[in-house]
Amino acid sequence: MNRLLPINLDSCQPLREAVCESLREAIRKGVLRPGERLMEIQVADELGVSRTPVREAIRKLEQEGYLVMMPRRGTYVANMSIRDVNEIFEIRTALESLSGGLAAERITAEELDKLQRLLVIIGGCMKEGNMEKIVAVDIEFHDLLYQAARNQRLVGIISNLREQLTRFRTLSMSYPGRLEATLEEHKTMVDAIANGDVKEARRAAERHMEKAEKTLLKAMQVKMKIEAKRKEQ
Repeated sequence: MNRLLPINLDSCQPLREAVCESLREAIRKGVLRPGERLMEIQVADELGVSRTPVREAIRKLEQEGYLVMMPRRGTYVANMSIRDVNEIFEIRTALESLSGGLAAERITAEELDKLQRLLVIIGGCMKEGNMEKIVAVDIEFHDLLYQAARNQRLVGIISNLREQLTRFRTLSMSYPGRLEATLEEHKTMVDAIANGDVKEARRAAERHMEKAEKTLLKAMQVKMKIEAKRKEQ
C-alpha cells in the first residue's frame, strides 16, 4: 500500500523540490518514522517519478537533517536526540538574537504593522484551538522577522536549522502553557523592535529560544516515556 501521494507532474514547481516537499511533509506527519529505511526505487514508484529527482531530494533532505545516509547500509529517516536538539538551539539562539537586533535597526513600518497583525491572528487561533493555523502563522511571523533583518545569508542558515526541528513544532506548541507563553514572548520581541531597542530585541529573542528549547525537551521526554510504556505492554 502506497503511503506517499503521487507528485503532480503538471505543476510548475521543479520536480526535485516537489519530491523534497512530499518527503519532508511525510516525515513531519510521521508517515515516514524515525529510523525507517528509505528505499530510493520504492519512493520513486510511489511518487510516480524517476529515481533522479528522488536521489537529488534525498541529498537535500540529508543536508536539512531529515535523513541520514549510511555507507553500505542505505538511507534512513533521522532520529533526533536530545543532544541534537541542544546543539541546534545553541546555534539558533545566537543567530535569532542577531536577527532580532538587526530587525530592530532595519525593519520597515509596513513589516512592523504586519508583525503586529500576525500576533492578533495567533491570539484568535488560540481561542479557536486551531493548532495547524497557529503553527503556520508562527512560521510566517518568524519568516517576516528574518526578512526584516536584511541579511540573506543569515536567513538561509537560520531556515536550515529551523527545518531540522519543524517536525517537533506541534509537539512543543501543544505542551501545556506553551502557546500562551509564546504569544507573550513574541509581543516582547515586537515591542523591542518597534522601539528600535537593539539590545532588548536581542535579549527577547534569546529568551524566546531558551524557553522554546526547554519546552521541547520536556515534551520529548514525555513522549519517550509514553512510547516506552507502550513497548512494555
